[in-house]
Amino acid sequence: MMGNGKEYTIADIKVTGTTNYNEQTVIAFTGLRKGQKVNIPGDEISNVIKKLWDLDLFSDINFYVTNIEDDQIHLELEIIEVPELDEIVVSGLKKEKRKKKLIKETKLKSGKKVTENLIANTRRKIQNKYKEKGFLNANTKISTAETKDTTDSDVKKVDLHIDVDRGKKVKIKEINISGNDVFSDGKIRRQMKKTKKKNFLRFFKRSKYISEEYKKDKEKIIDKYKSEGYRDARIVSDTMIKLDDKNIALNLEIEEGEKYYFGKINFLGNNKYSDEQLHQILRINKGDTYNGVLLNKRIADDTRPDADDITNLYQNNGYLFSQVNPVETKVYNDTIDFEVRIFEGKIAHFNNVYVTGNDRTNDHVIYRDLRTRPGQQYSKQDVVRTVRELGQLGFFDAEKLSPEFENVDPNSGTLDLHYDVTEIGSSQIELQGGYGGGGFVGTLGLSFQNFSIKNIFNKDAYHPLPMGDGQILSLRAQAASFYQTYSISFEEPWLGGKKPIRLSTSFSHTIEHYYDYYTRRTDRSRKFNITGGSVGLAKKLQWPDDYFTLSGAVSFQHYEMKNYNIGLFNFPDGTANNLAFTVALSRDNTYTNPIFPLGGSKFTISAKVTPPYSLFNGVDYGKLGEDPKYQTHGEPDAAKIDKKRFNWLEYYKLKFEADWYNQLIDKLVLRTHTDFGFLGAYNNKRGIPPFERFYVGGDGLGTYSLDGRENIRLRGYPNQSITPIDRDPASGATRNDGSTIYNKFTMELRYPITLKPQASIYVLGFAEGGAAWEKFKDFDPFQLNRSAGFGIRIFMPQFGLLGLDFGYGFDPVPGVPDASPNGWETHFIIGQNF
Repeated sequence: MMGNGKEYTIADIKVTGTTNYNEQTVIAFTGLRKGQKVNIPGDEISNVIKKLWDLDLFSDINFYVTNIEDDQIHLELEIIEVPELDEIVVSGLKKEKRKKKLIKETKLKSGKKVTENLIANTRRKIQNKYKEKGFLNANTKISTAETKDTTDSDVKKVDLHIDVDRGKKVKIKEINISGNDVFSDGKIRRQMKKTKKKNFLRFFKRSKYISEEYKKDKEKIIDKYKSEGYRDARIVSDTMIKLDDKNIALNLEIEEGEKYYFGKINFLGNNKYSDEQLHQILRINKGDTYNGVLLNKRIADDTRPDADDITNLYQNNGYLFSQVNPVETKVYNDTIDFEVRIFEGKIAHFNNVYVTGNDRTNDHVIYRDLRTRPGQQYSKQDVVRTVRELGQLGFFDAEKLSPEFENVDPNSGTLDLHYDVTEIGSSQIELQGGYGGGGFVGTLGLSFQNFSIKNIFNKDAYHPLPMGDGQILSLRAQAASFYQTYSISFEEPWLGGKKPIRLSTSFSHTIEHYYDYYTRRTDRSRKFNITGGSVGLAKKLQWPDDYFTLSGAVSFQHYEMKNYNIGLFNFPDGTANNLAFTVALSRDNTYTNPIFPLGGSKFTISAKVTPPYSLFNGVDYGKLGEDPKYQTHGEPDAAKIDKKRFNWLEYYKLKFEADWYNQLIDKLVLRTHTDFGFLGAYNNKRGIPPFERFYVGGDGLGTYSLDGRENIRLRGYPNQSITPIDRDPASGATRNDGSTIYNKFTMELRYPITLKPQASIYVLGFAEGGAAWEKFKDFDPFQLNRSAGFGIRIFMPQFGLLGLDFGYGFDPVPGVPDASPNGWETHFIIGQNF
């Protein structure tokens, strides 16, 4: 380029080279124009070249002076555009599936600009991918070759050749530790959760080396020392030694230091809370063994948003801008004094609170569950609770719920809060088929989880159904060779739209014909009809806390028998009625994702009762046989007596059910469950009715619930098999009439494969036990039918919960002459959970 810093006027600019960009577009981007005065050489041209290089779109950039006339200068800008990607060729991987996956993961697509940066980043991604899988010596070579494409494009196209050499998988053969006297080698290795040496007895923790996980595990070792008073503990050196192509050794040298104790802990800067109040949260006393990990958790526990720590004490009461920092003020002998320095700042208030991303769900359905509102004082626990409430609705991807603070102004003490939600399908279809109750059972169910009944007659609201008001409408039909049952239910979670009072209604009708289990024939001349409905209300409570819900319902069933006898009573023709009231108290504080809770618990205790008719009807049921009205030919008539006993059913049913979820490691969750039920009678002379009984065992799929019976699932055993069996002494025939009391215990380990909104998938292993009895005097909570096994769950919004379990029953089935263990059973789970 010519010139000695002289000022010129640009007479003309031309763009040459290979590029798809319009010449005028390039000139406009440079900022140069005809008539502009520039110094050559000078900063103007240098800045343009730098600006073009920063785009990372060109492989060569040159400015030329083509002509000078007096002070008029003609410029030529030559740019060579970087080549475009045409095809990707992967070698070194045998399986075509792996090649396609690699291309997808690197996000390489035809037409992408092939820059040196792209090549370097792609190489790094591929090598890190295989190193994380244990291929420590993985190597990737990437080269380009000009394509044979003969299109008229001015930009060169290249093929990208990716040669992957995974090498051999490298495992950790040895972890050698030195310098440790306080803790044994084994105890230190146990702190390393993701870095394990080879052991043929260990199946779930692989011994691959991942540098990031190794770094975290070294921090856990030091945390262990700090939790036991060794404040100065450190890893002096760590070395990785290559033993051979497949094995490495890790050598750690630890300096433990001396053991320390807490001295005085003073608070500075606290005006809102007294020293005594803060000490109650800190719960660390002078003379306690120094524990740096515990101290930090009591100040601010980053692992739990609802932790009982000092930071949350301030954050939950408006002090968003508060800062709490523990500082060592004096170290003497083996004692450390601390000062907890607190900056409280202004109390913060929400300015704007808004939600985006809800395309189907109406705004009012979301905003009524928000616990953070404009003008309200900031509270961290209210933000956390709102995220939980939105996740529990089931309309949004719980894994992506993350509130964002915007326009945070410490001077004015205000902030905006933005909830960005991702909607998922909430309606479900249930299609299932199975063998149970003596034959094939088919079920069709439709559940609309975010329904809008007010728009049911608005044709413009059908997309494809009127949705968005958070209501639930369910339709279900089930049929077998000898029965059909139809039901419809509706739930409104906010009755009247003002308060969180849930209204639920349901109606059902069932027709059952007599079925002979020996001949497998249905006698349609013998029929049993059940028609019923229920109405219920549920209200969230504020005491003892606002996780509690109190609910009540009234239900009615009318039973009509025509030439039908179910075995528990003696009249084949007649009617019975069941008017019952149910009250339940429940508490649910499980974490955000209702499909896969990482923590929390829930329980329900309920009582279903009928009016105590025998207290005020004046009937002595023990002497009915002495009344001529209930005799035939001078003898007690069992059919007439039972018609009187069961004209209006009289009973009470008590149930308790609880679940606890504990996050163990990563997303490995332990679920513990217990379940109890008892059916009793007010009047022993009248007795317990033949309906509303418990049937324990199996998966519940393919069974039916016609007469108020409850199917209690117990894996590892056939459906309804863990129930007292009645045997006729004369004929030897058996009859399963259900039980009046049962209990069940479950422990389940769960781990998610994916929690994406399209499908949430997790695997599980379980151990459980349960049993059932006919009389309370026979009840023994430790006399259980035990089982264990494993399974998988898949939740898809369109179909609900699907699953498959393999359970091994360790005990014999009651009533079966062979006393050997029941063995393996396969259970299909559709639209239900254990």
